[in-house]
Amino acid sequence: MSVKRPEDCETMGDVRAGVNATDRALIELFATRFGYMDAAARIKETRDAVRDETRKAEVIEAVRADAKARGLPSDDLADIWEKLVEASIAHELAEWDSLRD
Repeated sequence: MSVKRPEDCETMGDVRAGVNATDRALIELFATRFGYMDAAARIKETRDAVRDETRKAEVIEAVRADAKARGLPSDDLADIWEKLVEASIAHELAEWDSLRD
């Protein structure tokens, strides 16, 4: 089944198919992002290096700016990224620990 672009949707079925496909694509991207967290856990020499508040702020601000430039709800997306980054840090810490047990 092909998914229509948003501007080509004619029914709620079209919209729902597009949303579902987008959600699956986002999960695939999150899997890739968390793979990078696994790589970071492998590369970082100390556990304290996992949490980098400066980098966290840079990532969230970049999302906020990109969202704003695209006319998206920048504060809401920054909040989502705050949660994503915290989940990523928790994942990386767990991976860091498991690699060194």
